[in-house]
Amino acid sequence: MASPVWTDGRRALTALGAAIRSSSSCSGIKPQYDALVIGGGHNGLVAAAYLQKGGLKTAVLERRHVLGGAAVTEEIFPGFHFSRCSYLLSLLRPHIYSDLELKKHGLKVYRRDPHAFTPMLEEGVRGAPPRSLILGLDESMNQMEIGKFSLKDAKAYPDFLAHLEKLAEAINPLLDAPPVDVPGVTSGSLRKRMAAAKTLMPIVRCGRTLGRNIPDFYEIVTAPITKILNQWFDSEPLKATLATDAVIGAMTSPSNPGSGYVLLHHVMGELEEEKGAWGYVEGGMGGLSQAVAHSARSHGVDIFTEKDVGQVLVGSDGAAEGVVLKDGTEIQSKVVLSNATPYVTFKNLTPQDALSPEFIKAVDQIDYASPVTKINVALDKLPNFLAAPTPDGKPGPHHQCSIHLNCESVEVLETAYNEAMNGHPSTKPMIEMTIPSVLDPTLAPPGCHVVSFFTQFTPYLIEGKEWTDQDRESYADNVFDCVEQYAPGFKQSVVGRDILAPPDLERIFGLTGGNIFHGSMTLDQLYLARPLPCVSDYRSPVKGLYLCGSGSHPGGGVMGAPGWNAALTVMADLKRR
Repeated sequence: MASPVWTDGRRALTALGAAIRSSSSCSGIKPQYDALVIGGGHNGLVAAAYLQKGGLKTAVLERRHVLGGAAVTEEIFPGFHFSRCSYLLSLLRPHIYSDLELKKHGLKVYRRDPHAFTPMLEEGVRGAPPRSLILGLDESMNQMEIGKFSLKDAKAYPDFLAHLEKLAEAINPLLDAPPVDVPGVTSGSLRKRMAAAKTLMPIVRCGRTLGRNIPDFYEIVTAPITKILNQWFDSEPLKATLATDAVIGAMTSPSNPGSGYVLLHHVMGELEEEKGAWGYVEGGMGGLSQAVAHSARSHGVDIFTEKDVGQVLVGSDGAAEGVVLKDGTEIQSKVVLSNATPYVTFKNLTPQDALSPEFIKAVDQIDYASPVTKINVALDKLPNFLAAPTPDGKPGPHHQCSIHLNCESVEVLETAYNEAMNGHPSTKPMIEMTIPSVLDPTLAPPGCHVVSFFTQFTPYLIEGKEWTDQDRESYADNVFDCVEQYAPGFKQSVVGRDILAPPDLERIFGLTGGNIFHGSMTLDQLYLARPLPCVSDYRSPVKGLYLCGSGSHPGGGVMGAPGWNAALTVMADLKRR
């Protein structure tokens, strides 16, 4: 018999989903809007909410049957609800959380503490369990855990965290504003240059916050993360655990230049005013998208699912004037915002004769390499780890963490990366395992759990060939064999699995190349160069067509900043018309 908590949660999820479907279908699309947003991912929904609040009648057109883009919840197996793609929340900008009143509109987050668990594959001493490393918000606990491997590292760890927090804090002004208007600052009338000079202020604030740490900031955004970690620490388990956040979602190794920035990107967030905290959204990541959608609707946004945009309409004057759906329906608008990747926007949705050959060639050069295969698993019991046994079946603190497997040393991560670069899925992949149902009982039937495996490294093509179903199954079998070494009995508890290789992430979620960030977060594709130097301000070569997704500044992660910045840019442009 289902517990009251689980039953109530399921009812709430069902009612919420029904409300969204009903709201999407009962009111028809109007023939004209002030603004149209292509794609109902979280950034598109954020942009729509702010545009509507700014007085523009706005509609969102989502291709799939469910809202959220990559931040979505889906019931893949009966009774099991999965954050099918993105799976953790921390980077959402605090002012968006507040402005859109997301808590009022249903957002509930379970904060995780501790947040990282790295078990070792080793024989325990004198019958003791194998060692493991647990990290969280408790400084004394962290030092005790790290001290199992190195007392020197235990002493250095608080200073390392403070150092990262100082650097991450400096980035905040850059996240909530468009990049510097370089053409405006360097050319035009004095009045225009003075107006454009305001875009320099975030850079100035960033520099002031950094102060004497500017060289440290430069180093971490350009150096391999191994260089940074080796300066601070000796113990391999600690370095490998930290290095995972430097390569997560990126086709790069800890020894590649620029991997340090990916780490910084993942520590710059906060959750309900707790710096660096991460959590699970109740009901899965779709709960966040649904809360944003509810907020947007409360301001008057029209949101539609199963509306597949075929092309942006471009008038004889070369400006965007709406879209045409694949069913032939034309919808007029003053502006169009695309939450799709830059590649999809400019290669698939924009008429090619509206773009220069030079621009199209530049779009073709954007890096979308992805190392990720996501595996969603339904279990009938909780995994029991040798390094932290829980024979009674009840969850321990480590079950709520990001569980890092095959992360005993940085060398293991390097080997996994090199195999993928040679065209093969890693034989010993880096695995980030999360079990959100430990904290959120609405996700699975009583006694059961949902598990997310975010695995690396897997290539888009295997030896130049497309993935087959057998390739997917073989890779998942290998991942499960790895997990079995840490938690014997895991494979027997599996009741269903959903395997998403890079091509599947592209096909289902529209993530070009399977890249979760809408484009690699490399130094040549950040800030003034994201996604390209000529379109880093959200404006495209087609007047009235804008980017609002993660492919634009400040990049990937469930943060909402691209949507917010794009909406402000659109409203500023319309005021000048």
